Amino acid sequence: MLGIVAYALGAMYTPGPVNLLGLNVGINGQAQKSLGFCLGVGTAMLIYLLLLGWAGAAWIDDEALIIVSALGCSYIVYLAIKIARSSADLSSNLNSQLNNHDHSPYLLRFRHGLVMQLLNPKAIIATLPIATLQFPAAGIEGLSLVIWAFGLAILAAGAPGSYVLIGSLVGQRIQSAGIIKGFNWVMAGLLVAVAISIGYEHVWLALNAS
Repeated sequence: MLGIVAYALGAMYTPGPVNLLGLNVGINGQAQKSLGFCLGVGTAMLIYLLLLGWAGAAWIDDEALIIVSALGCSYIVYLAIKIARSSADLSSNLNSQLNNHDHSPYLLRFRHGLVMQLLNPKAIIATLPIATLQFPAAGIEGLSLVIWAFGLAILAAGAPGSYVLIGSLVGQRIQSAGIIKGFNWVMAGLLVAVAISIGYEHVWLALNAS
């Protein structure tokens, strides 16, 4: 059972689109408002763990994963555009924004974390071995499956939360709103790069292989 936790930590806490957003939120001084976003991420993982744990992997075929991946790429790009636009708005009022230390994009709601993680093919791929291999091998089913799913969902919510905390610690030491603006542009670019990577790996290659 320790292997389940170890795998989950490795899969959930490595850099990805959700954790990159958490880092951006923290740097922009919005740590206290990020709870809904983190809970949305945890809820999405709970849904996958329960569905896959009870129904298995039968309902996730190659075509479904391609569709989810394509939608996920689009949503990641959409959030990247919002970050970039927030940087453009920031440039018009740097001083007042810096004093308020409140200039992150509007990405903090529960639905953003929920939708982004549900449409993240890496979330599905990370959950599949846990729900369809590790749970049955450890005899985890019924009520114990529900308990484990809730526990791992809390770990999943803590992943972007930990990046929010790191970003917040870094953001408190940044005294220039121009640096914040530049960081937002970098994060937007990284998210687009992640979307392209997911699109190539899970959409383009999958379509060409079929």
